[in-house]
Amino acid sequence: MTFSIGNDHAGVEYKNAIIDFIQSKGHNVLNHGTDAPESVDYPDFIHPVAEDVSEGKVDLGIIICGSGNGAAMTANKHQKVRAALCWTKEIVALAREHNNANILSLPARFISISQALAMVETYISSDFEGGRHQRRIDKMPCS
Repeated sequence: MTFSIGNDHAGVEYKNAIIDFIQSKGHNVLNHGTDAPESVDYPDFIHPVAEDVSEGKVDLGIIICGSGNGAAMTANKHQKVRAALCWTKEIVALAREHNNANILSLPARFISISQALAMVETYISSDFEGGRHQRRIDKMPCS
């Protein structure tokens, strides 16, 4: 699988750990995130991930900012994107299984790196269940 990842200044360490983890599983990663701790504007690093997912260039995306909210809101402006802000493995599993989330948004200031890695593992290993959930997914787009 190929992943696209993006982050602001709050997610630099998380991004690096996640990239190492994903690559250790044999997957590829496109890195759109900042590597610097200086303050940046998260949309500049989130839009490229959402574009990769929306255009089918990658299988899944991961985005990281302080709260995860701004990143998720930015990504969800793109057609075909279903970014889910998650803070536990259980929410990640439901986001994939029921909502077919194709971008995982992580709140760096509210979870540890080890929690983030466990959540990414769940994200990778969970599959969309389809069925009644597909009917709901089909109703999400506005246009």
